[in-house]
Amino acid sequence: MEINTIDASVFAKMFLAGAKNLDAKKEWINELNVFPVPDGDTGTNMSMTIMSAAKEVSALENPDMKALAKAISSGSLRGARGNSGVILSQLFRGFTKVIAEYDTIDVNVLCDALQKAVETAYKAVMKPKEGTILTVAKGAADKALELVDETDDLVFFIDEVIKEAELVLSKTPDMLPVLKQAGVVDSGGQGLVQVLKGGLDSLLGKEIDYTIEGATPKKEAEGTSNSYIDAQANQEIKFAYCTQFLIMLEKPFNSKKENEFKSYLETIGDSIVVVADDEIVKVHVHTNDPGMAMQKALTYGSLTTIIIENMKLERDEKISAMKEKEMQKAELPEEEKETAASGESAEPVEEKEMGFISVSIGEGINEIFKGLGVDYIIEGGQTMNPSTEDMLNAIDKVNAKNIFILPNNKNIILAANQAVSLVEDKNIFVIPTKTIPQGITALINYIPESSAEENAARMTEELENVKTGQVTYAVRDTVIDDKEIKQGDYMGIGDKTILSVGGDMETVTKDMVGQMLDEESSIICIYYGAEVDEDDANKLAEDIEAEYPDVETEVHFGGQPIYYYVISVE
Repeated sequence: MEINTIDASVFAKMFLAGAKNLDAKKEWINELNVFPVPDGDTGTNMSMTIMSAAKEVSALENPDMKALAKAISSGSLRGARGNSGVILSQLFRGFTKVIAEYDTIDVNVLCDALQKAVETAYKAVMKPKEGTILTVAKGAADKALELVDETDDLVFFIDEVIKEAELVLSKTPDMLPVLKQAGVVDSGGQGLVQVLKGGLDSLLGKEIDYTIEGATPKKEAEGTSNSYIDAQANQEIKFAYCTQFLIMLEKPFNSKKENEFKSYLETIGDSIVVVADDEIVKVHVHTNDPGMAMQKALTYGSLTTIIIENMKLERDEKISAMKEKEMQKAELPEEEKETAASGESAEPVEEKEMGFISVSIGEGINEIFKGLGVDYIIEGGQTMNPSTEDMLNAIDKVNAKNIFILPNNKNIILAANQAVSLVEDKNIFVIPTKTIPQGITALINYIPESSAEENAARMTEELENVKTGQVTYAVRDTVIDDKEIKQGDYMGIGDKTILSVGGDMETVTKDMVGQMLDEESSIICIYYGAEVDEDDANKLAEDIEAEYPDVETEVHFGGQPIYYYVISVE
């Protein structure tokens, strides 16, 4: 069977088949999570991202390639969840930029589209690690470049590209030691391979149900447990200032200039993200001299939306008392309860200067955030990563000139930042909170009398002073950092790795806390989950205070699923 061209109707079916195949394999992909926690979410995030696009594709009637490309790009961008979902959406964004210019796809167009896909996705991460979804995508694109002059047969071409992607995927454990130690391949790369395989099955005429019912409704999704804690969270900060700005281009910004600019930023900082569009370049860099970054940027155009955050000041305020709102919500009519739960006012309110959006999970933690002034709570976090669309909806419902978003999970920050690029009528500040305790600390350090920019800087600065530990259970046997973990073991997970493992939850929790404490520690906050008895949480606090009399201990009901305890040390 030889096929030389693909029109829009055929490619639409290939895309839907790829989406369906990924969706069918999502739980298997979730199980490839390096940490054996019961909330692995890569498969879920990628599936919900692509299904958002698939829903838009399904709504099209007899589309041309341009309309199809727009549906795929827009749908995946707005539906992107988690780091893996955002990267997948960027791959689609680059791919569709190429195919939108053609009526049909042949080997040459497909090759160019794969190159653009990889180029676009790599732009989002300055120094990607080998052994990830990006590595698999690059392997596929490199193989396409190698074959493009050897064949016109798309079936052979795509099949060989997929074989190469699978080969690269099989080598990911040799590229990332943490994968090898856990005995798994990269989950994001596996998800991408399943998309490609589904597309080829469609092209070959295999029987496939192309019906798309859309992504799982949010109310159903909130009860699932499909997220994971990122082992690489909270890395050491080498540079003092988190610097972000937009360049309004006044001259062409080609790939040569972009590479030149990124190379320059590498000489003065790290954590570099440069995302270029036709008229705007979004820049993020951690540096000790923001002025140097901006001076270089001024050679390409004018600057706007400048945010400079000092990340190394000490915190000077404690947790304020939370307000009682649940009783008020209980008295509302049934149709108004959902509005109250999210923090949205049923009555139109006057625009205010500052507003707050927080990602949260658990009745008690939701209440804490409301008590600290959060206007709108996005249910999710560790057990369900909200999408870019969820962020946009929340932003739309908060009537404020300046809005602070607290992702409270490293795997949600990219989606929040992606939402910022789509908002024009409000100033949005994403405070890069990676855990619930960091989000609480950020709110505590908000000062109403200060400007939005000053608050964003202060709130971000305080995050490095918070250590977070979380206690859950292992869903499979594995070895991580030389710790042998058995299915059913309790695990105490710190900001960077697993701190303690064992068969007794109390012992594991105390061991984890002991490793989190140092000479500067002054307060421990314990948030106990839905499956923990209040008396047990208070007993744990008493034991910790007895062992560490110089440290104050507080206990709060969190109500979070999956994690028995979330504990902060400051």
